[in-house]
Amino acid sequence: MKTNRQPYDLIGDIHGYADVLETLLDKLGYAPCGSAWRHPEGRRVIFLGDYIDRGPKIRKTLQIVRGMVEAGDALAIMGNHEFNALAYQTPDGRGGWCRAHSEEKTHQHEATLSQIVHPAPEEWLGWLDWFRTLPLFLELPGLRAVHASWDNAAAELARGLGGLDESLVIGMVQKGSDLHRMKELLLNGREIELPEGFYFSDKSGFKRDKIRVRWWLDLKGATYRQAVFPDSETVPHLAIPEELIADHKPYPAEERPVFVGHYWMPPETPKAPVARNVVCLDYSVAKGGPMVAYRWDGESEISAEKFVTTK
Repeated sequence: MKTNRQPYDLIGDIHGYADVLETLLDKLGYAPCGSAWRHPEGRRVIFLGDYIDRGPKIRKTLQIVRGMVEAGDALAIMGNHEFNALAYQTPDGRGGWCRAHSEEKTHQHEATLSQIVHPAPEEWLGWLDWFRTLPLFLELPGLRAVHASWDNAAAELARGLGGLDESLVIGMVQKGSDLHRMKELLLNGREIELPEGFYFSDKSGFKRDKIRVRWWLDLKGATYRQAVFPDSETVPHLAIPEELIADHKPYPAEERPVFVGHYWMPPETPKAPVARNVVCLDYSVAKGGPMVAYRWDGESEISAEKFVTTK
């Protein structure tokens, strides 16, 4: 049912694919207007994070997103890649960095390093300052937007934070702290450890001993294979120990819709909600998949007919 709420077009992970983003904005009815893109009927975009890394036009992507935000044509939240960029550049106070400059972590950040950080370090500092202003989630009349997963306790803690200054970034990487748990849930999603000896390979070929789970479901009695998101045939059909999910609460079906990115869903996955009121809009644009949006007009129940995709 339509309402008189502000209509939004929510867009998943971009990862430096500015040309694909412009194709999607055009398909949604937006047109260039100065430094921004604007919809003639007053619709606004909500960007769900992960603007940097991997793609060929990271600077242009950032200019589009920030330009639309500053013109009042969009809202934008932080993704885990923006937080990781802050952590990669933040000293940990012990002679290292909040995000290790290891081969794996540097590889994940390489496109941004080569396109902006190394050739234009002063410009990059300006982008880092902008990242610090990005909220960790949005809670608006009729909808929620968060990069990875919704958690009430994490959202409550995040509400009390200001911009992510150096001390907050340091606190958010301290494993075991409330700030770290908050960051993990909102930006990385709920994860659980696999049984000893099991692993799966992620999108970059690195072995992982933790899986991202379907946080909106009741996981009590579920197997790892039933819980993993997206599907993975290498994850075992073994019951998840209760202690790993003791504090987990599913996302209630009667709650307002929540929109996420983050999960690198296979491009061929049908464009549809993953639950009645949960939508993932990341279909792996950096692996050749489409960029996907959802046209929201105030409805409380998501419709597959309102997904818009570049492919």
